[in-house]
Amino acid sequence: MVTTGPVAAETPPAEFLAALASLRSAQVREEAVIEESPAPRRVAPYAAAFEASVAIDDPGSATPPPVSRPAAASGPGTPSSEALASGRFVLLYDPDGHPAWQGRLRVVTFVRANVEHDLATDPLLTEVAWTWLREALVGRQARFHALGGTVTRAVSEGFGALTDQTTQSDVEIRASWTVPADPDGVGPDLSGHLGAWVDLLCQAGGLPPSPSGVRTLAVTPVAAEHAKPVQDPPRSDRPAPQ
Repeated sequence: MVTTGPVAAETPPAEFLAALASLRSAQVREEAVIEESPAPRRVAPYAAAFEASVAIDDPGSATPPPVSRPAAASGPGTPSSEALASGRFVLLYDPDGHPAWQGRLRVVTFVRANVEHDLATDPLLTEVAWTWLREALVGRQARFHALGGTVTRAVSEGFGALTDQTTQSDVEIRASWTVPADPDGVGPDLSGHLGAWVDLLCQAGGLPPSPSGVRTLAVTPVAAEHAKPVQDPPRSDRPAPQ
């Protein structure tokens, strides 16, 4: 879903629309279920967001079956399936550019995945998980700079009345990067960026590489929603996503 900030023009700029169109037509792994979701309103003048999950219908199966259902009918968190990984992909756009971004287009992502307990306690997990992201971007030939983020591991264990609760280990990858302006002036192509993020989602969820199992993302365009007039803080005081 597309949102515009209170100072944005009624019609989004062509550069943002081109970036959004490339996301909606991206080639992604077929195991992922993706849907467009509400985007943040006040972080940037224009924004769009997608949510995705990788799940298995049979918890005893090592590999989820190919997704054949429409994304809108089986979004992230489907109760009838067991999620291996889930996350969010947000595109931010400021036509005036942002000093912290070093550009006009910024991608902000989040991935959470269940991992084996032994892997969660491995001291190299965070470094390896960050390598997954970089390799996914390079593998999709996604041009980027000003990449930054964090990798967090968490172990949830029940006590007291929840002693019988199964211990769960997760890894969370938060990352953002700037998409360089198109040198040819044709318009930014972010299909590789979304594809790389889905690749990361699948790898974090424990799926093997899939060089040929891809499909075209089919997302129904949603009309832009305009934020109600509110007073934004001065640009210098606005937090910049990193």
